Order: sequence, then C-alpha cells, then structure tokens
Amino acid sequence: VVVQGFEHVTKSKSEAWKLHKTVLKQFLTDFTPETSMALALYTVLHKPLRDHIQQYLLLLTKLKETLKEGPEKDVVTSVIQEYVKLESFISQVLDEACFTKALWKSLGCKFTDMLCVPERRLLEDSKNLPISTSTNRSDRILLFDDVLVLIQGNSFQSFDLKLVWVDENCGEKSASGLHGLRITTPEETFLLSTKDPQMKAVRQALNGKRDFPLWGRTGEGSEPPSCRFFSYVFRLEGRFRSAAYEGEWRWGKPHGKGTLKWRDGRNHVGDFKEGLEHGFGICLVPRQAEDRYDCYKCHWYEGKMRGYGICEYGNDLVYKGYFKDNVRQGFGILENFSAEQPFRYTGQWENDKKNGYGVWEDKDRGERYIGTWLDDHRHGQGIVVTQSGVCYQRTFHADKMVGSGILLLEDDSVYEGNFTEDLTFVGKVRTSL
Repeated sequence: VVVQGFEHVTKSKSEAWKLHKTVLKQFLTDFTPETSMALALYTVLHKPLRDHIQQYLLLLTKLKETLKEGPEKDVVTSVIQEYVKLESFISQVLDEACFTKALWKSLGCKFTDMLCVPERRLLEDSKNLPISTSTNRSDRILLFDDVLVLIQGNSFQSFDLKLVWVDENCGEKSASGLHGLRITTPEETFLLSTKDPQMKAVRQALNGKRDFPLWGRTGEGSEPPSCRFFSYVFRLEGRFRSAAYEGEWRWGKPHGKGTLKWRDGRNHVGDFKEGLEHGFGICLVPRQAEDRYDCYKCHWYEGKMRGYGICEYGNDLVYKGYFKDNVRQGFGILENFSAEQPFRYTGQWENDKKNGYGVWEDKDRGERYIGTWLDDHRHGQGIVVTQSGVCYQRTFHADKMVGSGILLLEDDSVYEGNFTEDLTFVGKVRTSL
C-alpha cells in the first residue's frame, strides 16, 4: 500500500476515518487529537509489521546461538538472511514511495498529470545526483523504475526502459573525470555522465536491477536481454516517421520478426535486421483514390526489395519475377487479368521496364510478339504472330515498325518488302515454299 494512498483516504472530507478514530485509539497508546490521520494509519498498518519482522530476527538470532554446527543451524542462518532481505525490501520501497510522493508535489501540474502513475517509483533525480546528457538539452533528469525522463523548460521527453539499452563499456571513468553511460533508444543515442561514482547505481537501475532483492526474485535481477519484444511509434523525421512497429528489437533497432504500420495504410510484415526490412516480407501499399492495395510478397535486403517476389497490384496486374532496389530487374512475368485488355509479358526487365528479350501476348487480339525491348517499347528485331497464323519479321524502333520485313503466310509463301501499318504488303515475292 503506497504512502500517497494513506494520505488520500485520510483527507478531511473522508468521513469514514473520522468515525473510526475510536477504533484507532485502541491500537495506539500515544494517540491524541493533534495526531495526524496519516501518521496514525502508518503506525497502525506499517509499524506492527516491521516490528514483527524484527522480533523474528531477534528470535532466530538467539536460536542460532544455541545450535551447534550442523544442518539445523544452516537452515536457521538461511532463514535469517531471508528476513534481513525482507526488512530491507520493506524499508526501501517505503523510501521510494516517500521520495516519489515528494517529487509529485515539487513538479508542476503539467508534469504531474502526464507522469504520475500510481505504481511508478522514483529511483534517481539529477537534483540529488548531478547527471547530465551529452546533448545539453535537459535541465533535469528523472529516472523512474519504468521510464527515463529528460525535462527542459516546460517540456519533457520520456524513454520507456523496456526500449533502453545501456552500453556497459562506457561505464568506466573517462580522462576528464566523468563517469559515462551510452544510452541507446529506438531513435536516439546519447550519453549520461556524472562525476559521482554512484553512476553504477544508475546503470543498475537502467538495466532493471535493484540494490535490494525484489520479494520472490533473486538478488540484483537478471541481465536485461539485448533482444526484446515491444511496440513503439516512431516520431522523428525519416522513412518510419509516425509508423508503429510491433515486434522484436535488438539494441534500439527492429531486428527479427515484426509488423510495421504507417498512418496512410501501408504496412509491412516480415523480417527485420538492424532497423531495416531484411529477409522475406509482405508489404501492402494502398492505391490513391482507390479502395484497393498493391501487395508485395518478396525478399528484402537492407530495406529494399531484392530477389524473387510476387506482386499483386490493385489494378489486376500480377508480377512474378525478380527485383533489385525496389524495382523489377532480371527475368519476370507480368500478366494483366482484366477483361478489358488482358496480356502477358514473359522476359527480361531492367530498372522496372521491359528491356532485353521478351515475349508479349495480347490475349484479346490473339497476337504475340517475340523479340527485343528497350524502355518498355518493342525495339530491334522481332517476330509478330497473328491470330490468323500470319507470321512476319520486322524491325521496330520505339514500338513502331520501320524498314522492310518478311511475311510468312499459312500456305508457306514468303514475301519480302515493305509493309503498311495494317500489314498490307508492298513488294515482291521472294520465294514460295
């Protein structure tokens, strides 16, 4: 039960405690009308418990003195140690509650309203232990058992300790006489420094350790893992600005399995490494002015698509092939399943465009082009096969037919000459098979 709770229930407006003053008098020998209700409750609820533990310690100590060396004495010794730990635990958590209560009274209402949480406890205050940051942006530093708070003027910045990593290698005394700790958070890295060797206590607190045992736990607590699972919303400028990440972290960066969601509807689910998409992932990107999404199922490398992937675009296009640096690169198949203009391209890509050798199939016209491409256009030597079985070889330039060509009809007649846009032959028969 926290000290602040005692004081809250003993305010003058609380009629319940006024009615029970006579009951409290039965437990207090020195209770007078001038005695504050908070002190009375403390004496009734805390003092007996602490006195009881001290009595157990005295009793166990006397018992230990009467026992000879052996298993029985070892057991008593062990029990004494546990009661000493419990006595230390009660004393120090009460001190923390008192220090925290005093802090809320000293801070302005703005800070108290935003920082005051019933279960939160103050561990260190730069007013008591001079601590500074390498950024020189804080007038006061508060270290709670769950957050690190930097206050500057009328604003503050808080860092959840679940996403704070402490570099132990920076904890030694520097040549300037300062003891420093490198603090790593999801978006910032800075140093905490002080001339006081008690920086070790700060380091322990940041690492989730205590200088007294938590009841039911071991000694100073276990070493905080470098890999953790947590949620965080990015706030600084960058590609992840305003995005919410939930998943695994390592030294302040997304690392492992996770989900990244932006406010505009984009989201990425997959593997991360050192703060970037790396490995297999699925990314959804909303299309502008449409209630549809482009879905990328691909391998990623240092934040960009690389390797084989499948992209299902919101406009009925599907691409199956290779990527490099977020664009189609290498061999791939692009197919349009819409009823208006169905087609299929199978071939080479470069910088997100059809480049090199490829086959284009116009499923609506039943026409096929087999040849070379440049910047998404038919360019160079190519063969066109029509739905009627007519085959002709032409030279293309920027998707337009130029020069002469060869026409092969169904009866195996071969014509060589020039052709109009509607494939009307202008020339002579070269041969007839």
